[in-house]
Order: sequence, then C-alpha cells, then structure tokens
Amino acid sequence: MLNLPNSLTLFRIFLVPILVVILLTEFEEKELWGVGVFLIAALTDFLDGYIARRRGEVTNLGILLDPIADKLLVSAAFVSLVEMQVAPAWMVVVILGREFAVMGLRSVASSQQIHIPASLYGKYKMGSQIVAICILILGSHPWGPAGFFGREWVDTVGRMGLWVVVLLAILSAVDYFFKFSRVFHERGTAWR
Repeated sequence: MLNLPNSLTLFRIFLVPILVVILLTEFEEKELWGVGVFLIAALTDFLDGYIARRRGEVTNLGILLDPIADKLLVSAAFVSLVEMQVAPAWMVVVILGREFAVMGLRSVASSQQIHIPASLYGKYKMGSQIVAICILILGSHPWGPAGFFGREWVDTVGRMGLWVVVLLAILSAVDYFFKFSRVFHERGTAWR
C-alpha cells in the first residue's frame, strides 16, 4: 500500500505547510526557497503517476490521495500569493472553486463506479498553474525577473498567466461537466 508512488504523494502533502511557512515568513531568498519547494512538489505530481503506471503500482490509496495532494498544493500556493498581495483574491477564488467543483463531480461519478479520465484542458491548466505560480513567487525577488526585466513586466506577465489559468480552469470545468453528463446519460443514471 505504501509503495514509492504513494510515498511521493505523501511527500507532496508534507511539503504543503513548508511551502506556506516559507512564502509567508520574511527572510532573505524566501522566493528562491519557495519556488524550489513548489517545483519539487510539482515534480512529485508527475513522478508518482508515471512510476505507478510504469511499475503497475496503481493503488486505490494513490487514486484517492493524488488529486487531494494536487488541490492542497495549488490551494496553499494561491492562498499564500493572495496573502502576499501578489494575486487578486477573485481570480484565486475562481481557480479554487473549479478545483472543488471538479472534485465534487468526481465524487459523484465515483459513487456510481464511473471513472472519467483527466481532460487535456485539466493538464494544460495544471501546467499553466505551475508557470504562473513560479512567476508570481519569483516576481518580487531582486535577482529574479523583476530585477532583470522590471517590476511592471513581471506584474503584467504574472497577471496574464493568472488569466490563462482562470480561462483553462473554466474550460476544463465545463469539459468535465459535459463528460460526466454524457456518461450519466448513456448509463441512464440519475443525478442524486
């Protein structure tokens, strides 16, 4: 049950409070540490699924924990960015609202023994979240993009990245909703 992929998922969950403490504590180089911890956690998201499929170690625990770990990581990063006054709260609410809505849809489908795989929009959304979060965290570092390109450039690119995330979040939520509706309709299952 506690194989390498599941251990990587648990490690990602363990990194979440560390990321929050790093981002919300004032010390030199916190941006570099924050991005480092965030990227390590994001890497475990890729590795746990890859290793589980490659080794044939897909478990019910992993299927349950992986999306929870993803939501915790992204939620912690975005809420920290709001607290740091780097990301607008309304955009983060839309992004996190999508996360919880899709998790709810997956729970309903799972209760009916229906599995809907992740959509391409969802994969793009996750990739865009990683890029946007890294840009926004590094944006205030003096040697980071702000020091090289200027603060306005970083703010603009970071805001554009958030818009991409919001749009992909909405598109992927709509895509999931239609996939779930189609499968429920084909099976003659009622929404309960």
